[in-house]
Amino acid sequence: MAYKVGIVGVTGAVGQELLSLLASHNFPVGELRPLASARSAGKKIAFGGNEWTIREATPDSFAGLDFAVFSAGASISRALAPEAVKRGCVVVDNSSAFRMDPAVPLVVPEINAHAIAAHKGIIANPNCSTAIALMGLYPLHRIFHLKRFFAATYQAVSGTGAAAMHELESQAKAWAAGQAVESSVYPHQIAFNLIPHVDSFLDTGYTKEEMKMLNEGRKILELPALRASTTCVRVPVFRAHSIALNAEFEKPVDVQQAREAIKHFSGAELCDDPANKVYPMPLFYSGKEKCGVGRLRVDTALDNGLSLWVSGDQLWKGAALNAVQILEAIVR
Repeated sequence: MAYKVGIVGVTGAVGQELLSLLASHNFPVGELRPLASARSAGKKIAFGGNEWTIREATPDSFAGLDFAVFSAGASISRALAPEAVKRGCVVVDNSSAFRMDPAVPLVVPEINAHAIAAHKGIIANPNCSTAIALMGLYPLHRIFHLKRFFAATYQAVSGTGAAAMHELESQAKAWAAGQAVESSVYPHQIAFNLIPHVDSFLDTGYTKEEMKMLNEGRKILELPALRASTTCVRVPVFRAHSIALNAEFEKPVDVQQAREAIKHFSGAELCDDPANKVYPMPLFYSGKEKCGVGRLRVDTALDNGLSLWVSGDQLWKGAALNAVQILEAIVR
């Protein structure tokens, strides 16, 4: 059976990755309906050996579709996703609009595909850092039972968009040429720098991005008492996020058991041979479906604790790939 699939935000970074992954996964697309803003309407895109014309995303543009994947920001999702559902379309939403809505499943298919069955038309994709962190934490949770964790993220500029990638490149070139470095996307220079500021600050001193790790982690893992503290940092890396994790468990931990759990988990690959300088790095996890997990060791500050490092492509597992995997799970 072939399906009619719409992609909202098809001209953006995640939209383009969605097209690539739908093709490489051989998802049965009978009709592609590329949707974007009015300024992109009328342009052509290639997919599946055909050319498809981009339409403006309006309520009526979802009529007749089986699925729509939204990657155009929370405001667009809030305005149009319910309209798509009214027209019989199942929505997979990449934005933050519905993640914490109790009526909307928040899904990472390797972890909680069973939650899809309860959907009422909308299924939410988690935040990119949450999805990547859980590729390391979930297989360990299954054997040791996760209690709390601390995270420090190392987030690539592509998480902000194409303009941020251009800014990093132009700043690096300007610095190398001894020219003035200009910043417009970020509040400070990102080249050769770290910015401990991702998303807007809350009254608590945490950012919205930092709280997503806790709140979304609780929902996906079905652990309402889970505790977490996160610091999110933007780093001068083009693509793929990395996360340092210190996790405490209910049961005594064992590093070899932990390695075996990672090795046999479908969402991750073990990349953990520090004696031979083998560990996950964003350079090698850009454009990879699995996230790399390494630097596994007993944590010296936590009871029943493990320290680990995860790298993963935030445009893929953190967004487009997870959405395609949700579509595949629905079809199955």
